Amino acid sequence: MTKIGIIGGTGVYDPKILTGVAEEQVRTDYGTVKVKLGEYNSTPIVFLPRHGEGHSIPPHKVNYRANIMAMKKLGVERILATGAVGSLNLEMRPGEIVLTDQFMDFTKNRVQTFFEDGEKGVVHIDVTDPYCLSLRKVLSSAAAAINMPIKNRGTYVCTEGPRFETPAEIKMYSMLGGDLVGMTSVPEVVLAREAEICYAIIAMVTNFAAGISPTPLTHAEVLEAMKQNNENLKKLVIKAIELMPEERDCDCQNALAELGSLGQGKYIS
Repeated sequence: MTKIGIIGGTGVYDPKILTGVAEEQVRTDYGTVKVKLGEYNSTPIVFLPRHGEGHSIPPHKVNYRANIMAMKKLGVERILATGAVGSLNLEMRPGEIVLTDQFMDFTKNRVQTFFEDGEKGVVHIDVTDPYCLSLRKVLSSAAAAINMPIKNRGTYVCTEGPRFETPAEIKMYSMLGGDLVGMTSVPEVVLAREAEICYAIIAMVTNFAAGISPTPLTHAEVLEAMKQNNENLKKLVIKAIELMPEERDCDCQNALAELGSLGQGKYIS
């Protein structure tokens, strides 16, 4: 049966929906990753807290390559990621969930590929639709099934962090067409595509961004907002798992087809 990966973002550190939970250390070329393995209604699930248990890893220090490679080595084909975001769009208000469909990358110091040189070669991965269309459709159907209002589109602006953005930066991102701002979706989404894993992010709006919010931003504010909305996130993820088809019908699984043998996962060790 297809394994589903869940990457828990800020405020989502514990896979409370799972049964038979066991920890496992997964060794990759990029580092060792601790994950939790379990099941939901007989569906095997791999849970990974992006920031570590208790939020010990800041966004610019997350080992994104190790995390995605660990998922790949465990046989994960689909990843449902959660993330706390600030809003630059007055129509995307605190407490709402957005299924982002595009991103803008303003990170500075993050390695964004498994293919750097040598035998692995160079890869120019297509990200016309960076977030899996099929997975987003499942999430949208899941939201409708539980009568949960969501936004089905939104452009995620990814910044380096760990500081929050200035009002001037937020104004610029808004003028460029950004809707939400966060610190983790890139390179996570890009690496998932290179690994031929379907990936979608459930973006939870925790606050309006700097210059829009009437008060200074704090991490405690973000954590509190996520705590209040954890139940909604859990309901959406559960229903999405229940509605997930066994077979994939998207192009994510063939992202490396042009590479021949490398595209069969032989670059993984």
